Amino acid sequence: MNIVEVALFVGMSLSFLMAVALGGNDAASPTANVVGARIMTIRRAVVIFTVFTMVGALSQGYMNMRTIGTGLVPGINLLGAIVIILTAFTWIMICNFRGLEISVTHTVVGSILGYGIAAYGTGGVQWGMIQTVVLSWFTSPALAAVVAFGLHKLMLALSRRFESWERSMVVVLTLALCYSAYAFGANDIANATGVYVTVTKIAMGSPPEGSVMFMLALFGSIGVAVGGFWLGPKVIETVAFNIIRLNVASATAAELANALIVHLFVTVPYMVIGYGVPISTSLANVGALVGVGFSSYGSSGINKTTVGTLIVSWVMSVGATALVTYTLYSLLLPITGPILG
Repeated sequence: MNIVEVALFVGMSLSFLMAVALGGNDAASPTANVVGARIMTIRRAVVIFTVFTMVGALSQGYMNMRTIGTGLVPGINLLGAIVIILTAFTWIMICNFRGLEISVTHTVVGSILGYGIAAYGTGGVQWGMIQTVVLSWFTSPALAAVVAFGLHKLMLALSRRFESWERSMVVVLTLALCYSAYAFGANDIANATGVYVTVTKIAMGSPPEGSVMFMLALFGSIGVAVGGFWLGPKVIETVAFNIIRLNVASATAAELANALIVHLFVTVPYMVIGYGVPISTSLANVGALVGVGFSSYGSSGINKTTVGTLIVSWVMSVGATALVTYTLYSLLLPITGPILG
């Protein structure tokens, strides 16, 4: 094996581990609501999560993979892809073992930003797209909170009017979990595999980009499933039980709001500008939980300490990974060159 083949093997291994970390940390986003409402065990919720995440990744994952691969910076060479994934993976795993749900999207975008500045200078970073993505991090949880608040009020009104609706909500919540997992796959699979689109295409002799992205989505989905079963339960417990008290009505409203917002941010921008907007499913889910929390209990029903800790970790993720990636890439480039790309 030559140096390029070795580097590709190392890079793809890191990408798989990144997918494992993604599944471990972000399985909580679609599953925490059904677990918190105590209508489903963690294991059963994770089974449903892995199946529908794969469906979403294979059918719509390419929308955000294009954004991660070429939308934020002009391109990502093999050295850059390895450094980005190594940095993001390390940060995510540290947070996984502490049971802290961070934003994987923030972590990956921060790493790409650090690489972009190191590789192209500040003028080479596509700041317009960066601004769109960062803006979505603020608007998506706010929209999720508003939608969840409205849906929860609707659920309560239906429960009061129709006696059978309470029993029906268990079915609706299960279906909402399937939709939420689908939206997660469409949005998040790019976080594990998107940085390898360019170098994989070059290494394979320039096959159609769609074929490359489908293969990477399948590869990443397997890693997400491993992570969901191995590392997911601890983080799921944090989100399910430490933010607000959930019942079937509030969990259903939060799940539907989270799924709808995530799916819209993937699909609508791609239809308009040709790039999906990768939002944080963690932020969207916590925003939805805050919305139903206000609807149920007012501000007193929300664990502000847990929410505050999560917000600090999300902000830290961007700055920390950008700095580490910038430093590592700048140190390694004179030694190894770009390797491929």
